[in-house]
Amino acid sequence: MRFVVVVLLTICGAAGAVAALAVSPWWWCGAAPLLALALLAWADLVQPRHSILRNYPVLGHLRFLLESLRPELQQYFVERNFDGRPYDRDTRSIVYERAKGVDAEQPFGTERDVYAVGHESLVPSLAPVRQPEEAPRVRIGGPDCTQPYDMALLNVSAMSFGSLSANAILALNTGAARGGFAHDTGEGGLSEYHLRPGGDLVWEIGTGYFGCRTPDGGFDPEQFAEKAAHPAVRCLSLKLSQGAKPGIGGVLPGDKVNAEIASVRGVPQGETVVSPPYHRVFSTPRELVRFLARMRELGGGKPVGFKLCVGSRRQFLAVCKAMREEDVTPDFIVVDGAEGGTGAAPLEFADHLGMPLTEGLITVHNALVGTGLRARVRVGASGKVATGSDLVKRLLMGADYTNAARAMMFAVGCVQAQRCHTNRCPTGVATQDARRARALNVADKSTRVARYQEATVKSALQIMAAMGVSEPGGLHPGQLMRREPDRAFRPFDELYDWLEDGELLTAAPEAWAADWKHADPDAFAI
Repeated sequence: MRFVVVVLLTICGAAGAVAALAVSPWWWCGAAPLLALALLAWADLVQPRHSILRNYPVLGHLRFLLESLRPELQQYFVERNFDGRPYDRDTRSIVYERAKGVDAEQPFGTERDVYAVGHESLVPSLAPVRQPEEAPRVRIGGPDCTQPYDMALLNVSAMSFGSLSANAILALNTGAARGGFAHDTGEGGLSEYHLRPGGDLVWEIGTGYFGCRTPDGGFDPEQFAEKAAHPAVRCLSLKLSQGAKPGIGGVLPGDKVNAEIASVRGVPQGETVVSPPYHRVFSTPRELVRFLARMRELGGGKPVGFKLCVGSRRQFLAVCKAMREEDVTPDFIVVDGAEGGTGAAPLEFADHLGMPLTEGLITVHNALVGTGLRARVRVGASGKVATGSDLVKRLLMGADYTNAARAMMFAVGCVQAQRCHTNRCPTGVATQDARRARALNVADKSTRVARYQEATVKSALQIMAAMGVSEPGGLHPGQLMRREPDRAFRPFDELYDWLEDGELLTAAPEAWAADWKHADPDAFAI
């Protein structure tokens, strides 16, 4: 049947062409489309790759067209305001409205099912307090740090130049400079777009050591020391793993690696850049801790920390044991949740590896408390932090401050098209296509970044005041409730174990005893 249809198309197109030549050129209006369809149909019949096109020439292309439009159709016409993924429309709208300076308010009550299993609710107080006029800041700097830094409650999380466009980086850093918050560079190196606006930077290095890399891909201490001395660099971060793809290195497609990115990263132009999944400079918890001390020394005493997506509690306890035995602690630890990640990742990694932020953050906080180290280390939380309530929840779970990546992308114009890895971002955020990136107006978007951060922190402080708390230290896990499968509404201080200061050193509770006993400071054993 399909062959008959293709032959008929060919005959009709040919007849139209004859009529156009013999009778009137107007016949081309019908003949040309028919001939084009006939050529496409013959090509579909003989091509070997797609069975659908061989069985349904021409019509099969409609299937591929609809498939390519599916994310947009789903987002704009199918999903409800509160059930989209990764971010629902309500959350995106809050970010857009705050970035534009519009009140993010909703009439007629919540659309969410507050009786659904898993629904979380913060506990208001019958004695609210006055909201503080100035947003509190967090002092980052342990006993070995000589240049401490006061971190804002919400900052720009790690996103590299290369993954994001030059204009996106400029907008983020300019917004950070205006708003007085920090901007994590991601592992892609220090570029002029990070440095030009003058915003405070957390310089992150990963397994590829971009920006401080030897020709064979190792760590170059001289380059590191030189760049760490830049006054805009306020903190130094070592990436162990990230939420979207823990245990695997980052990938920057070759079509994004132009001459400028190649120069910043110290890699060949036009070649796909793959960061290895492991570090060369350490292979045990003890070596990790010693390397952090070396980074702080090379950095002139600036705060040093590391970022990880938690997998094994035992491995993190091994790091804590190494800290105690070496008497060396990082100044900060950023916990990245498995739900986080602006970069593209293999679906299996994004869906199935690593702890979500709630469990990862509580694990790290409790491990530090239980080993008597919490007072020396500040903890940051990164993973789907977008609203004031997100920020408050992470603070009461044990974080001292938060970082946001995708929410900051929304503030500079991201529409969650999920084309980040294709170099065809429609808004110029996650692309190195100069034509597409030109659409992102730095002056306008940087103002939006600053507005969004300010409004979100203000919202968090309003929520805290409604909870009867005037500063983050007054928050505790009992102020967050979750609906459980038995329909009971339980506070987080009952749902999770919370250790006392130094408890693991004296008498580890049963739930932690085996992991603490077998944690080895000289091996990353699970």
